[in-house]
Amino acid sequence: MQASCVLSPQARKPLDEACSKARARPLEADARTHMLLAKPIAPTILRLAVPNSTVMIVQILIGLLEVYFVSRTGVDALAGVSAVFPLVSLVVAIAQGALGGGIVTTVARVLGAGRIGEASEYAWYAVLLGVPLGLATTAVMVALGPTLYAHMGVSGNALEIAASYSLIIFSGATVIWLFNLLMAVVRGTGNLQVPVIVVCGGGLMLVPLSQALIFGAFGYQGLGPSGGAVAMLAYYALGTLAYAAYLWGRFGVLKPSIRVPRLSLVPALAILRVGGMSAVVSSTTNLTLAIVTAYVATGGVEALAGYGAGSRLEFLLVPLAYGVGGPVGIVISANLGAGQVERAVKASWIGVLMAFALTESIGLTAAAFPKAWIGLFSQDPSVLQVGAEYLHRVGPFFGFFGIGYALYCVGQATRRMEASVLAALLRAAIAVLGGFVVVWLKADVTWNFIAVALGMVAFGLFALPPLINRSGYE
Repeated sequence: MQASCVLSPQARKPLDEACSKARARPLEADARTHMLLAKPIAPTILRLAVPNSTVMIVQILIGLLEVYFVSRTGVDALAGVSAVFPLVSLVVAIAQGALGGGIVTTVARVLGAGRIGEASEYAWYAVLLGVPLGLATTAVMVALGPTLYAHMGVSGNALEIAASYSLIIFSGATVIWLFNLLMAVVRGTGNLQVPVIVVCGGGLMLVPLSQALIFGAFGYQGLGPSGGAVAMLAYYALGTLAYAAYLWGRFGVLKPSIRVPRLSLVPALAILRVGGMSAVVSSTTNLTLAIVTAYVATGGVEALAGYGAGSRLEFLLVPLAYGVGGPVGIVISANLGAGQVERAVKASWIGVLMAFALTESIGLTAAAFPKAWIGLFSQDPSVLQVGAEYLHRVGPFFGFFGIGYALYCVGQATRRMEASVLAALLRAAIAVLGGFVVVWLKADVTWNFIAVALGMVAFGLFALPPLINRSGYE
């Protein structure tokens, strides 16, 4: 009698699932995807963190250089462009870190599942989202820009310069959005070398171009402050073309079609959901600093200058924390896509600890030697005293900011942003209420720094529960 080779449905189910996963993955995994899925986690994060941090820091330096060049044309130009610059930075932050973060983690997750064709379509989703968002940004800023700058206290010649600069830079908002969203698609593949080349190469081009367009060169008289806006748009336009050439030229693992494929609103809405919640976290970071600045300003110019010098170090925590957190999100997403839940959870904890160690070491060093940092900006005794007080009280808690920002990136990867949003709003609320109590009690303005420290602790701890409960991993 022959033995039966027919398996029962219960016995066949695990085999069918294994075969299904095998069919979903390509025969030869992309080297970068393999690195995300199989290589030691901590070295992988560090390998990605270096170029990621480089991109963030260079983009900040590009903005600072732009303001520096414009400042050489006069005080009115500096005042006018200074009013526009935060709004441009906000658009870049939302496009790159918020909505871009949603694209990065989605592409990494789909690649982790081995669905290269589906991942390739996200190049077109970047265009689908970038064009209308860019046009909407242009329409809003053209209509409301001059009025907004006037309400910010800009007037006279400075207002004219602000309106002119704003009209030029925001008329090309679409290329700013496309630059950052297409970069997000590339970053989602684990390739962070291409963004370094594009950003650093563009920066090297931008420096002489910006000076030539502002001040003139070779007999050309220059456009004044508006020349800086033209140079910035040239930087974003050429960078957009470079990312498009890389993606549609099929130089990487993604192979997007030349023709527009049939796209669905579901993936686009999913990206918008993560991006929208991420934008809340990004915005509240700037909001918290603005609120504390307003409270500290009641203590006089020296107090404001001291706090401003100290808080600049806090600004640097964002690119450093995201330098670690961004790669952590990529590693988690790829492993969740591959069904490697335990590795994704492990990567989350390693990333959080790395971000904490980096930011806490900076905070403790600043608290121990505060005048070494504050002295870079002023030697005024009152400024040094207030700045040192800020770093003494807040520096030891910088690590909680690192935890919160790393968990923000983890939330993007797991698509569970609720805890990070709550933690960010709580941090802002503590700053508002703490400052109000200080003003009400007529206490020394440096007591505001206690509220800042407590807010950082809340930002880190209140975002932890999803990781502890493994929400979004299963």
